[in-house]
Amino acid sequence: MTEPLTTSAAEQQALATRLGQALTANQWTVAAAESCTGGGIAAAITDIPGSSGWFGYGLVTYSNDAKVRLLGVPEQMLIQNGAVSESVVRAMAEGAARISGADLAIAVSGVAGPEGGSEEKPVGTVWLGWAYRRGEALLSDAHLHRFEGDRAAVRGQAVTAALQQLLALTAGGKTTV
Repeated sequence: MTEPLTTSAAEQQALATRLGQALTANQWTVAAAESCTGGGIAAAITDIPGSSGWFGYGLVTYSNDAKVRLLGVPEQMLIQNGAVSESVVRAMAEGAARISGADLAIAVSGVAGPEGGSEEKPVGTVWLGWAYRRGEALLSDAHLHRFEGDRAAVRGQAVTAALQQLLALTAGGKTTV
């Protein structure tokens, strides 16, 4: 199980502020492709004054159709692996980076509950994916989280984890949180 993450608005605001400072220092931009968080990552980022200088795209792709049409996630990938999978969040992040031209992109897909979980993917299962540019290459990676709590807690922890991952990437690391 993933350790519970602080999900207070103040903590998320502090993380988003630090993220904005790091992106500004690197002259980078970020984009988000969200499913289970429903725009929570974009909301945390755009709560920061001046975020328009480093954040331009936030896509809520809640349905599989939206993931295919807006982000270019292969339909066959969704059929084979399901929306809550490593391959899908990586494809979501890559799609967000491609269409936005951002230096970094974060994607999230999960089972926030209270229903919808399975033995293989119980409530609280959340995949975070990210894509980042290194020269001409667009690289991606992902990490599986298992959050606890109700729907709001799972979604809040996913937003916090996404902001932490973006901060790690601005420091040049690929560390997963």
